[in-house]
Amino acid sequence: MIKILRQLRYYKIQIAIVIVLTFVQVFSQLLLPTLMADIVDIGVVTKDTRYIMNVGLVMLAVALVGTGAAVVSSYSAVKVGVGYGRDLRKNLFEKVQSFSSGEFDKVGTSSLITRTTNDIKQMQNLVITGLRMMVRAPLMAIGGIVMAVSRNQELSLVIIGSIVSLGVVIGVVIFVSMPLFRAMQDKLDDLNRIIRERLTGVRVIRAFNRMEHEREKFDFSNSDLAGTSLKVYRIMGLMMPLMILLINITIVAIVWLGAFKIDSGEIQVGDIMALIQYAVHILNSVIMLTMIFISVPRAMVSSDRINEVLDMKTRIKDPVTAKKPYPGGALEFRNVCFWYEGAKEPALEDISFTLNQGESMGIIGSTGTGKSTLVNLIPRFYDPCKGSILMGGVDIREMSQSDIRSRIGMVPQRAVLFSGSVEDNISFGDERISSEGIEKAARTSQAEEFIVKMDKGYESKVFQGGANFSGGQRQRLSIARALASKREIYIFDDSFSALDFKTDAALRRALREETSGSSAIIVSQRVSTIMDLDKIIVLENGKMAGLGRHSDLMEKSSVYRDIVLSQMAQGE
Repeated sequence: MIKILRQLRYYKIQIAIVIVLTFVQVFSQLLLPTLMADIVDIGVVTKDTRYIMNVGLVMLAVALVGTGAAVVSSYSAVKVGVGYGRDLRKNLFEKVQSFSSGEFDKVGTSSLITRTTNDIKQMQNLVITGLRMMVRAPLMAIGGIVMAVSRNQELSLVIIGSIVSLGVVIGVVIFVSMPLFRAMQDKLDDLNRIIRERLTGVRVIRAFNRMEHEREKFDFSNSDLAGTSLKVYRIMGLMMPLMILLINITIVAIVWLGAFKIDSGEIQVGDIMALIQYAVHILNSVIMLTMIFISVPRAMVSSDRINEVLDMKTRIKDPVTAKKPYPGGALEFRNVCFWYEGAKEPALEDISFTLNQGESMGIIGSTGTGKSTLVNLIPRFYDPCKGSILMGGVDIREMSQSDIRSRIGMVPQRAVLFSGSVEDNISFGDERISSEGIEKAARTSQAEEFIVKMDKGYESKVFQGGANFSGGQRQRLSIARALASKREIYIFDDSFSALDFKTDAALRRALREETSGSSAIIVSQRVSTIMDLDKIIVLENGKMAGLGRHSDLMEKSSVYRDIVLSQMAQGE
């Protein structure tokens, strides 16, 4: 946790202000009981009204100064805490942005969301609570003990005994609650995952009539989190009553023992009043420290989870000196192999091909043969475990990621749209594109026909995830987004699956004209979509079962021939 708190060094001045003002606040609070004791022992006993008035005015001035210091100190502490949380969120977000798909798979999206929100909130609360109380509480406790001892050493032992008792209680609570806080955060991850799956997959859940099953799964996770939370807060709930009990016992003991000393003339009434106030201040300081200690176990768990992400080594990194590919060069795979983490068998094995500038290539194969994995290697979402991928004669691991991806227009298998307008989504890859360019991309992708029918045309709103569009419309908008900015390589990962054959054919005709001069890779389950391309790769169990044109593969590849015959009649 110390490592993650080092970022507070950027707020040295504000923290120094908080510390100085806290000193002023504590000094004023410790001075007030002594002034009150003097009023009682001197002013009241001698009936000196003027003395009472003068000391009373001093008390008022001290109280105002202390209150002002407390207000400014609290404001500064909150400002530091909120700024620290903002910076930590920014660092975590930037770190996550640098992750490859492998790191995302390892941590999980729901856990990353929890760490970016809830865990950082815990650290922010610790900083705010710590700055407001971490300095004040020890100062108040130590200063209170010194002032109490100066009044009467024997009665001060009662206060010290109470502090030791509170320390034991706090230690036990922290020891018991620490594992429970970690369990709470893990169970919060699970609950977030279930909610996310429930909301994103609501249509599938309803279609399969699994609402009750999902409700039971949610109820179990929710109840599990609530049960763990109750255990923690029951333990925490015991602390406050015990502390109040100890404060009251301390006050009673001071009054009871003090009565004997007053009777014997060893101490005055004002001293007893001051000791009671110092006892309350001291024990309240211990309570403040307890509040910090309550925050610390949960914050420690959160800091571990945040550090786990910040310390995670990003497998895909830019080289120190990035190279540029040769203009108009080919895309080449040389004996490429790839394993997913934890897999027993490779997803791709010994993949080799060359795609020259201006050529088109299709990739076909049964489900799970590695088609999407292959195209995800090109923009370096993953790196191959063996072999190399070259772009313009340069290994892509020797190029910067931004340079690689600036040359690729990619349409993922799952069409993703962002909240905003239709125009925002099409221009997502190039915000400088003109309105004419946006309309041309929409026309090419066959999206114009439904866009112009919408109330506001290109300004029409897109709901989160494109929920107000059909699957085919989302795919066409995703294709328009890739075409809007001119790229050297276009990758369409099963991007025509939701289109009817007429739209598919019209789109492919338009694409041939639009992407002439650029390379195009089309992943598809339909033979009709790829049969006219320059090259076709046939994948089977992660290996190449054929490479060539449609006519060549019909003769030489039994796997390809079986796929064709399963989709077309013999005469076709």
